[in-house]
Amino acid sequence: MADKDQHDDPVEPRPDAATPSEDGGTADVTEPDELIDAEAPDVEVPSDAAAPEGAAEAAEQLSAEDEAILDQAERDLVGEMRTDMLRAQAELVNFRKRVERDREANREAVVAEVVRSLLPALDDLSRAEQHGDLAEGPMTVIAQKIRGGLDKFGLRQIGAKGDVFDPNLHDALVQLPSADVTVNTVADVIEPGYAIGDRTLRAAKVAVHTPQ
Repeated sequence: MADKDQHDDPVEPRPDAATPSEDGGTADVTEPDELIDAEAPDVEVPSDAAAPEGAAEAAEQLSAEDEAILDQAERDLVGEMRTDMLRAQAELVNFRKRVERDREANREAVVAEVVRSLLPALDDLSRAEQHGDLAEGPMTVIAQKIRGGLDKFGLRQIGAKGDVFDPNLHDALVQLPSADVTVNTVADVIEPGYAIGDRTLRAAKVAVHTPQ
């Protein structure tokens, strides 16, 4: 009985004991900690080995050149925008001047056309005045009002005896040679002319003395 109890107790293998292999031999059993320790050690790579020598300086120089190019491009863009703004401003000022000039010219043209239509009435008033018909009576007041209203627009009479003949202001109907003049001179006014400003509404019809 004592012998049986001794054979029934299990025998625990030692941690480092060899275990039989499939071919009848024995194989060593290695703990996991020993496997980890058996791995190859890590190889440290120097940090400066990743970039070639002088690459940092080249990158910094390239960045500075790019910034210079961008700054020049920005200055050029600002200069172009300023030039365009000044050109647009000048065009606007010129446009306003043209509008004002055209408006004034249109006003003068309208006034001149209206006054030109009244010139025959002024001729009748002048003839009546020469015949003494405007010496008294209601027509005198009417003539004064008409002439005063036209004077407000700058109407003036052109053509007078003794003026030097000007083809822009005078229309010579008769030419009379004379030894008393050295240039063409108005001898007599047949029909007075009128002008507003620099605009001639009607040239004066005159007789002209010409040098002999």
